[in-house]
Formats: sequence, C-alpha cells, structure tokens
Amino acid sequence: MAMAALRREGRRFAPLISPRPIIAARSSLIPEEQAPLGVRSISTQVVRNRMKSVKNIQKITKAMKMVAASKLRAIQTKAENSRGLWQPFTALLGDTPSVDVKKTVIVTISSDKGLCGGINSTSVKVSKALLKLSSGPEKEVKYVILGEKAKAQLLRDSKKDIELSITELQKNPLNYTQVSVLADDILKNVEYDALKIIFNKFQSVVSFVPTLATVLSPEVVEREAEAGGKLGDLDSYEIEGGETKGEILQNLSEFQFSCVMFNGVLENACSEQGARMSAMDSSSRNAGDMLDRLTLTYNRTRQASITTELTEIISGASALEG
Repeated sequence: MAMAALRREGRRFAPLISPRPIIAARSSLIPEEQAPLGVRSISTQVVRNRMKSVKNIQKITKAMKMVAASKLRAIQTKAENSRGLWQPFTALLGDTPSVDVKKTVIVTISSDKGLCGGINSTSVKVSKALLKLSSGPEKEVKYVILGEKAKAQLLRDSKKDIELSITELQKNPLNYTQVSVLADDILKNVEYDALKIIFNKFQSVVSFVPTLATVLSPEVVEREAEAGGKLGDLDSYEIEGGETKGEILQNLSEFQFSCVMFNGVLENACSEQGARMSAMDSSSRNAGDMLDRLTLTYNRTRQASITTELTEIISGASALEG
C-alpha cells in the first residue's frame, strides 16, 4: 500500500520535475541484480559471493565425510583381523624397544593425503623423539618413510637421515601380498639391528594412539637369548626339521616384520579415515555457522539499502509537496 501510494505521488508530480531526477528515482527501484555496480550494491554482491563460496565448500566437506566413512567401514574389519597376526610373535619374541643396538631403523607410517587432522604430525613428532633417544656415540639411526606427508615434514630437517621413502601406498586396496613385498624391499635395502615401526593405532572415529612396535634382527634375538635376557625362553623350544636355529630366527624375523607392517598400515589407514571424518564434520559445522552469520549480514545490508531508498523517495516527495 505504501509503495503504491509513493508511485502515485511520483506520477502526479512527474511533470513538475526534470527528466534527470526521474531517471535517478527509477534506477533506485531497479533490482540489485540488474543495477550497475555502485556503492550500495557492491556490499550485498560481495556477501552473496561469499555465501555461494561457503555453500560450495560445505557441500565438498560433507561429501568428503561420506567418502571417508565408506572407506573406514571397508578397512576397519581388515585392521581388526590383522591384529591377530603379530600378537603371537610378541608372545614368542617379545617387544623390547629398550634393547641396546648399534643400527636402528625407524619405519614411520603416514598418509599420502592431508585434511585428516594431526595424525601425520603426531607420527613425525614421535619419530623425531625416538631418533634423539636412539642416537649416541657409535650408533646409527636411519628413517624409512611410508607416506607423502611424513616425507614432506622430515625432509625439512632430517634429509640426511632418510634411507628409503615409499609413497602412494594406498593407491590400490591394501592386502598382505602388497605389504609383504614392500617389507621384503625394506629388508634388502637397509642394514639394521632393530626395526622400530611407528603408526597410529585405531581406537574409534575420534581417537587414535601413536604406537611403537619393535622387530629385532635374528643376530640380536640370538644374542639376547644366549645372554638370558627377556628372550631367554627361546632355548626352551625344540627345533624340528633340518633348519638351524639361525635360519628359523631369520624366517621368524622377516615374517614378524611383514605382519607388523601389514597391521600398522591398516591401523594407520583407519586412523586417517576416522580423523578425516572428524575434520570434515567440524568443517561442515563451521561452514554452517559462517553461512548463518553471512546471511544475517546480507539481510541487514539489504534492509539498510531498502530503507535508504525509501527515505530518499519520501524526502523527494515531501520536498515537492512543500
């Protein structure tokens, strides 16, 4: 009703005013989508563009969360089943990270992609701390890196300590054959007395624990068994067949390393997908909060623009009446 009355007032006084103000008055009523870029339209247009960008980001984060949830369901069962592979080795050979050795190889397992919280940074921090603890006079410590993210971080300050790096591990579905081939390549290319594998053990979607597993070389295992340390119980087992004790320990050590690697890669993959789900869920919620604030800003700006235009029209009509 008010706008109709204003239009009637404008038509009634139209013959009394010049054409230029008429054009100005009509241009102020043109929708902002058709109006030229000016002082009033620029603010709402910028806000609209930001709202559109935030909506697109929210769609992407929601889609990434769904993809991560699907991958997590596929890997979680494999990871839980793989825990039974290396636990018998722990009972037989033990897990003794405190054994004094000269050559230590730290195998750091990480992901190839980001946007998954701090799981890669956690693995790198544990690896650096372990490097300091294992270093000393007449001791050699090297890195073997699985995953692009740990490689990128360790190259900055530990490039000389990197012996081997492997990336794109999860390009294909993970299976024991694939991991055992990688484990065999690592054993052929590095000299070690102890292999210390660092990975993130999956507990839940929002929880993972940095884990250290130790695999000793056959020589160190035999030495510790003869010294009567924690591995002294090995002498109580009888050896059947034509193989010697050294050959059996060699086979057990290689098989133990491949089993621990397989479990570590799967556990880390589960932790990665769980962390990505959590990160994308937080991002989606943050995008929703930002969208609410932008909508409020847009409505306030648009309302202020409309109020200013109405004030100008009413002021012009009042001036003509006076």
